Amino acid sequence: MGGNLFRIEGIGEILFERSTRAKRISISVRPFKGVRVAVPYRISFEKAMEFAGSKRGWIKKNLEKMRQMERDHKILSIKFNDIDRYEARRILVKRLDELAKAHGFKYNRVFIRNQKTRWGSCSSKNNISLNVKLVRLPERLTDYVIIHELVHTRIKSHNKKFYAELEEIANDRKSLDRELKKYGVGLL
Repeated sequence: MGGNLFRIEGIGEILFERSTRAKRISISVRPFKGVRVAVPYRISFEKAMEFAGSKRGWIKKNLEKMRQMERDHKILSIKFNDIDRYEARRILVKRLDELAKAHGFKYNRVFIRNQKTRWGSCSSKNNISLNVKLVRLPERLTDYVIIHELVHTRIKSHNKKFYAELEEIANDRKSLDRELKKYGVGLL
């Protein structure tokens, strides 16, 4: 693929890349990657630069959000460093067992992993994977992730029934989701 870096006044360098998948010009702003403009083959880089220039306000706003995420990541990466995996496993498995028993859930096996994109998951065989970094979150968020995965032992998809059951156990699901998202950058 490859791409070209162009400087846009008031923003800085932006990566413009040809894309076979893009049907129109699209702009993305990602932590540690910066600004990327996907350019369909039928559109010139000049047109794409004009388009990006016309979106200067949006790009600046999202660049600031991205920079905040990068700062948060630096802080969280210090917090998430040097986790004793054996101790984390002991804590997380104990809490998983307590919550499963308290709410009548059954699971198969448990895995504690250092995942980059997920706090947890539940397989079709009801094997639960938990991120080792959960031990550094506030307890209510750790419990929320564990309960989320336990509900998946009964309901595999994120449908209304799933969220209704999750809400029964974790009363304030939406605010817990928002709070958890703040820590999501720590997974990177």
